[in-house]
Amino acid sequence: MTLARVLWLQGFPDQALSCAKANIDDAVAIDHALSLCNALANAACPVALLVGDLAAAEHYTKLLLLRTERDAFDIWRAFGNCFEGDLHVRRGSLAAGLQQSKSGIDVLRRARFSQYLTSFLGRLAEGQAAAGDAMQAAATIDEAIRRNEDSEERWCTPELLRIKGAVVLQTETDGAAALAAEDFLESIRLARSQEAVAWELRTATSLGRLWFDQGRIGQAYELISAVYSRFREGYKTDDLRAANSLLSELSRHR
Repeated sequence: MTLARVLWLQGFPDQALSCAKANIDDAVAIDHALSLCNALANAACPVALLVGDLAAAEHYTKLLLLRTERDAFDIWRAFGNCFEGDLHVRRGSLAAGLQQSKSGIDVLRRARFSQYLTSFLGRLAEGQAAAGDAMQAAATIDEAIRRNEDSEERWCTPELLRIKGAVVLQTETDGAAALAAEDFLESIRLARSQEAVAWELRTATSLGRLWFDQGRIGQAYELISAVYSRFREGYKTDDLRAANSLLSELSRHR
């Protein structure tokens, strides 16, 4: 499970998804409910969502919700609700998705189960921002960052900082662009120190869009292309497609 997530962070999304699938196949083969729910909640569902394979994410999430209903694994069911809520948000059903995500997060809060909670809060903040509620999104991402610091979890700190920058940008207040750029640059710095090239690419794309809007075409292109060129697989995944699309647009304006 850990290997699948680490492979994604290191820039091997295809291998990460393949590893997660192998975990599920093994857990199904031995017909051990707890092993299966662990493999689904801690690898298959989150990796499929990180890669952007929504069909696989839906399949794994439905399997997780089915098994947790039958075997009464409340924590893993809360995970399933968070994953399914995220799926709804990504597919445009914001109200239903945000409500389901909040429900799952509330269960984890009450149980004081911190594993993956900061990541769920980050996704919730993105959904709230997409729904136009920048104030609530700011409160949610601030909570995620506080919890991340208190628990010393830190594996997703670069992503939380990227989301914070995106939320700040949405406020459209004076100085928002400068503040967002600070968050993006700190995210990239930390991602590089962790050798988490997947987080680095996401934030480079976000910062590149900001620089594009500011007319800093050359800098944006160099930033994104330097990270994108380090990948050797996963070109059909969401993050690489987004980066490549922006690179193409930047090239037309150089």
